Amino acid sequence: MSVFTLPQAAKEELLLSELSALTEHHRAACEPYARILAASGFEKAATVAELPWLPVRLFKNLELKSIPDDEVFKVLTSSGTTGEVSKIYLDKHAAAEQTRRLGATVQTVLGPKRLPMLLVDTKAMLKDRKSFSARGAGVLGMSTFGRDHVWALDNDGVVDLDAIRGFLEKHGSQPFLIFGFTYLVWLHLYEVARDNGLDLSNGILIHSGGWKKLIDQAVSPSEFRERLSGVGLTNVHNYYGMVEQIGTVFLEGPSGGSLYCPDFADVIVRDPLTWQELPPGETGLIEVISTLPTSYPGHVLLTEDMGVVHGIDDGDWPGKRFSVIGRLPRAEARGCSDTYREAA
Repeated sequence: MSVFTLPQAAKEELLLSELSALTEHHRAACEPYARILAASGFEKAATVAELPWLPVRLFKNLELKSIPDDEVFKVLTSSGTTGEVSKIYLDKHAAAEQTRRLGATVQTVLGPKRLPMLLVDTKAMLKDRKSFSARGAGVLGMSTFGRDHVWALDNDGVVDLDAIRGFLEKHGSQPFLIFGFTYLVWLHLYEVARDNGLDLSNGILIHSGGWKKLIDQAVSPSEFRERLSGVGLTNVHNYYGMVEQIGTVFLEGPSGGSLYCPDFADVIVRDPLTWQELPPGETGLIEVISTLPTSYPGHVLLTEDMGVVHGIDDGDWPGKRFSVIGRLPRAEARGCSDTYREAA
């Protein structure tokens, strides 16, 4: 069942109700959040755009959670490169719900059955199951939607060509899932497939992040898709997400070029000077909205990413379609997929 069903007006009506209730829940359960709302003078929102947002960087400086310590089931950390990391606290309910919603989102393009899965990464990152980096959380989260997993890189981050060939010999004649961060897919799958004549034509690729190094190599998203088609890989879906809203992913539609918001989430693009919502076609700061963060006040977050809404109710799926343009100048590089090793 698709989670890309609601036209924008219907979605905003639903989200306003659910997010307003979440705001009051977090106000009551998280003292630092309550102080922030009190200082801002927020009382009630008449529209989704009026809901109070938190800067995503705040999770690096404050302990923000709406559950008691003894209900903390898992702590996720972001992938900042300066030593400062966000900490995201999940109880069992929140962890289960984010897994369920992530599954419903990716099954829109994968179908209901678990497919054989090639992970363009190294198993070495999954050392600590209690506390994950953003990259580790992404890999582990996506791995649940595959079976017969094979890692394309060994424990030292070196391409395991024999493992990839063995996977393709066993599963390559039927649909299979490929997951990896964008730069790793380019360097350790596309180039390996091109140089070794590997056929990836039955693959469905889901990838995210790591565009900075590709831009440094003058590889655009459109060229990325075009080159992958040269090794048979045409079913390609980028996604946008972050550990601060774990389980919520904005998925690239079948036509390519635009990201879409699932029914339980949305984006707003704001003018970085006035904070006003910008109309489609104008570039600004991305605010991400999701009903999933119940164990911490991460339901309305202002990111440090620049983006643009291309259209509303006029694409592959209903709602807003948008693109991420890049990081806000001087914003911290998150680095989740551009480095092989990082602190959990």
